[in-house]
Amino acid sequence: MVETRVCPGCGLEMPRSDRSYDHYFNASPECWSLFGEIEAREFENPAILRRVHQLTVDTYAVQHAGGPHPDKSVCIHLVGLYLALERGLPPERIRPAMQRLAARGAWPHLEPPREREWLTTYDVALAASPEEHIRLVRQWAEQVWHAWREHHAVARALAEEVLSER
Repeated sequence: MVETRVCPGCGLEMPRSDRSYDHYFNASPECWSLFGEIEAREFENPAILRRVHQLTVDTYAVQHAGGPHPDKSVCIHLVGLYLALERGLPPERIRPAMQRLAARGAWPHLEPPREREWLTTYDVALAASPEEHIRLVRQWAEQVWHAWREHHAVARALAEEVLSER
């Protein structure tokens, strides 16, 4: 029987590996490894990189909140999801807003949702084409954003705070 491990952030169950992981995100080594594969695919394809890389990073960070993952990171990436999905801002406008937000001193603690009705890195890693990859990242992001609906007002307020500084 194959020994498995469940990712504490997203709930993905994978065969246990001997990979190491620094545990910045609340993730299993196996899930983190899949995220690395997704990032590699995005860096290999400029069209994917431009269109969804920021969304990929924000989605993974928010989905893997809790544990040792700092509140600052969770809030900044949740704002990234808000700006992309609710405001429709392109990545080149989201990154500077997130950088300005990072200078903020205090951060609320946002309890991760109990609901785990979402895609995971496993689903995105299985994409057979760049188009499917982009579609799955967007679907994954929308599902994670929806699961965090209890904290949408916080994300909105933080985003408006930083957008009004321009």
